[in-house]
Amino acid sequence: MAGVSYLAIFALGVFANFFVLEGLTGSGDAAETAVNIAGSQGLFRAGIVAFLVVFGLDIVVAWLLYKLLRPVSEGLSLLAAWFRLVYTVFLGVAVVPLLEALRLTGDSDALKAFSQGQLDAQVTLALESFNDTWLAGLAIFGLHLVTIGYLLFKSGLSSKWLAVVLMVAGSAYVFDTLAQFGFESYDDYANVFLTIVAVPSIVGEFSLAIWLLRKAGRSTT
Repeated sequence: MAGVSYLAIFALGVFANFFVLEGLTGSGDAAETAVNIAGSQGLFRAGIVAFLVVFGLDIVVAWLLYKLLRPVSEGLSLLAAWFRLVYTVFLGVAVVPLLEALRLTGDSDALKAFSQGQLDAQVTLALESFNDTWLAGLAIFGLHLVTIGYLLFKSGLSSKWLAVVLMVAGSAYVFDTLAQFGFESYDDYANVFLTIVAVPSIVGEFSLAIWLLRKAGRSTT
């Protein structure tokens, strides 16, 4: 269940974040972004629904990883679960501005109430609120990965490299969030920070999902 849920989170997250949000807002132009969302209401709604499904699956994964790792350390496994649940709350709150952007670009009354420039600014603000809220949550998610990695390292259930990669990925999430909020010239090095976060997180979390599925297969033989 945990492995399948993790793979579903991967697929839905890629669809919602990269295919929908990046596809519609990646130009960075406020007017173009508003037009893209207004012309792709169905796709934008699908992205929001995907985020909400991820919200639910993250709760399931938090519970299942707690059950799996509780024999190693009940206190730390509970802490890891709480870290993921707190991150999930941030994700749920972050979705609310997306609903606002959807309403602004699809509501005829809203279109009449704002000038085009005001509408573009409101949509941009909503999208920035989503990014900032989710970014803050990712720091907490990073702490979850560090704790999970430590528990796996201590338990000997998985290979040591998987545990280490998870701890590195979690640390990268925390570092990246702090850098974005505290480093004035972050945008100049955004691609470097993206690489620092993306490589260990993709490798570590995907490997964790595969390990969970393989462990399930071994446990039923």
